[in-house]
Amino acid sequence: MAFDDLNPLLHSQLRLAIMSLLISVKEADYKYIKEETRASSGNISVQMSKLEDAGYVEVTKTFKDNKPNTSYTITPEGIEAFETYVNTLQQYLDVNSNDN
Repeated sequence: MAFDDLNPLLHSQLRLAIMSLLISVKEADYKYIKEETRASSGNISVQMSKLEDAGYVEVTKTFKDNKPNTSYTITPEGIEAFETYVNTLQQYLDVNSNDN
């Protein structure tokens, strides 16, 4: 049986965690993502840039209580990439469970 390749962009633990958060909520701000993932600010910024460059997330910068606020939403391309990743991972799991 041939296995499809897992999307290397989503195969990173932090990027996968971020995408999982965004798929479950309509929108998440930077603070929420930082709290939920417990990642450093610098690491989140780098990973969000990679996801944005891939077209998986959309960034909105506004002001909230006179403070800058950055929020993120998952794009249709991001949803498709996430679903494909999960389905591909499921192929791996199904084959392993059939070996028992």
